[in-house]
Amino acid sequence: MKVLTFAAVAVLAVLAAGCSSKGEGTEVALGQAQGDVAVVGEPGGKGTAAQISYQPGGGASGTLPGITVVGSGTARAVPDVADWSFGVQSDAETASAALNAASEATRRIIGALGDEGIAKEDLRTEQVSLYPRTTDDGRAVIGYSATSSVHATVRDLGKAGSIVDAAVEAGANQVYGPSLRVADNRAQYRAAIEAALDDARARAQALAAKAGVTLGGPVAIVESGGGTPGPVYDRGLAEASGAGVPIEPGVDEIAATLMVTYAIS
Repeated sequence: MKVLTFAAVAVLAVLAAGCSSKGEGTEVALGQAQGDVAVVGEPGGKGTAAQISYQPGGGASGTLPGITVVGSGTARAVPDVADWSFGVQSDAETASAALNAASEATRRIIGALGDEGIAKEDLRTEQVSLYPRTTDDGRAVIGYSATSSVHATVRDLGKAGSIVDAAVEAGANQVYGPSLRVADNRAQYRAAIEAALDDARARAQALAAKAGVTLGGPVAIVESGGGTPGPVYDRGLAEASGAGVPIEPGVDEIAATLMVTYAIS
């Protein structure tokens, strides 16, 4: 009896060890039902592939057959924010004089932008630099040049012209922009995700019909990220103009891509 008891205990220990080892792996196990879905990735993120193991009731391979396709979708949004860079370059005989002149001009530019309604949190210093000016042969220093630039986020495109004029009047002699974008494109990205899923379904249905199989539901969805391919200009949009500087926002296309695996039978 003691021998039989010890043998039973040993068998139970082996079974318990086998069950616990299954829970420590990195695989994601799904059942046979076609409604089970594994979604990897967050909206607007890069999407990370996961290893998925299928365990149907029968079959030698233990793998559920499927069709994997890549679907893409886009949604349009009108940019409502413009990023500008306003800089100043000052030349002087000494380094300190050049820096002081650039700093004073930068303070005037920041003040002018604030007077035009740009919030403090929408202003930031981009760079401050100082370099010597030399003779043509490079042997002697004849003075110094200092540069400083401020980044401004303009949230009212209709005021872009007056804001640029105010910065130039305050001393800005280097102006770059606008860089147009959508402040919050989450709603458009969700619409792009839906379009990408519809596109994936249509592609999978076409493949299933050609192969003579029945398409089931999605068993895995991997988000491959999204972005803005670039503005699509629409001449029908109204022109947002200020004091002589017209700004036409156009339309941004927000894109989404999904890799979807569908079950087949």
